[in-house]
Amino acid sequence: MKQGFRKNRRDGVIFGVCAGMADQFGVDVLWTRIAFVALTLLGFGLPLLLYLAVAILAP
Repeated sequence: MKQGFRKNRRDGVIFGVCAGMADQFGVDVLWTRIAFVALTLLGFGLPLLLYLAVAILAP
């Protein structure tokens, strides 16, 4: 059984959400961080709110 999403605090910079997403999808953490910054700039801050929600709710 595959485990659900978990933050990766070992490789994370702030809360480990981007590192956890990189682990979940099997991509390099640098690409997830670049995508997050680009989406935040293009999405008028909504991805930042989602990031904070995941940082609070995810184990």
